[in-house]
Amino acid sequence: VQLQASGGGLVQAGGSLRLSCAASGITFREYTMGWFRQAPGKEREFVAAIRYSGGSTYYTDSVKGRFTISRDNAKNTVYLQMNSLKPEDTAVYYCAAKRWMIVSATYDSDNYDYWGQGTQVTVSS
Repeated sequence: VQLQASGGGLVQAGGSLRLSCAASGITFREYTMGWFRQAPGKEREFVAAIRYSGGSTYYTDSVKGRFTISRDNAKNTVYLQMNSLKPEDTAVYYCAAKRWMIVSATYDSDNYDYWGQGTQVTVSS
C-alpha cells in the first residue's frame, strides 16, 4: 500500500494550494480518506476527511469555509484545496486511509491504517 502526497509549497498568506494524495495497493472506493497536519512542536491534528461513499465530508473548525476535500475514485486520488491560507496553517500535511471507517472514528488519527509521507505547507505572513 502506498499513499503519495504532493502539492505542498511556500505561499503567502491569502494564497491557495492544492494537495493531492494518490493511493495504490488498496480498493480506493472502500476507504475513507483523511488529511492531518503537524506543526513543529505540536501534535498531529485532524484537518478534513471524506467518506468512502464520497457523500460526506468533515472538517476541523479552523479550516471550514477555506478548505475543500474531494476525491476522484477513477484516479485513486484525494485532494485538499486550501484557500485563504494563514500562517497558522503552516505544517506538514499527511494523507491517511481507513477501510469502511465509521463516522465517529473519522477524527482520530489512531483509527487510520495507512499514511502518506507528508508534504510541507509553509504560509508566510
